[in-house]
Amino acid sequence: MERQIHAHDSFTEPQRRAKALIQSRIWWLYNDIKAWCLDPTPRRARELARRFDRIVGMKTRFVTLDRLLARIRTDRQSFLKILQRPDIPLHTNGSENDIRSVVTRRKISGGTHSDQGRAARDTMLSMMNICNKLGVSFWDLGDRLGIPGRKILPLPVLLAAR
Repeated sequence: MERQIHAHDSFTEPQRRAKALIQSRIWWLYNDIKAWCLDPTPRRARELARRFDRIVGMKTRFVTLDRLLARIRTDRQSFLKILQRPDIPLHTNGSENDIRSVVTRRKISGGTHSDQGRAARDTMLSMMNICNKLGVSFWDLGDRLGIPGRKILPLPVLLAAR
């Protein structure tokens, strides 16, 4: 939501002030939602939803910004899904970071020559990402690949322990 506001062009000082006001309220709401996720209560969720409604219901006298807020208001359910599921992340940084390692590897190596090479690369990068998220050394997975060494717990056991 804030990205849409941020990308919105403002040309005059009153427009810049209106945009800055909306952005500051969105960030304030975002920070309060992050705090709420740590200790979610239904009453507080209703308060946060009402604040969202007040923010996107504001009239700024900046026609294009008002239209953008109206468009955001129509997608209320997707923006407030976090209030129904506090366990889901508020951002997609994890997904973006997972993809970044693949792109970096592909740029450095110039890609693969076969579908088998591509599958092997993708498998190894996936295993590296999973190990990183679980706090397990990638090299400890050697026993899974037939390399003698330290044994680690099966993945379902590691996930359950998280």
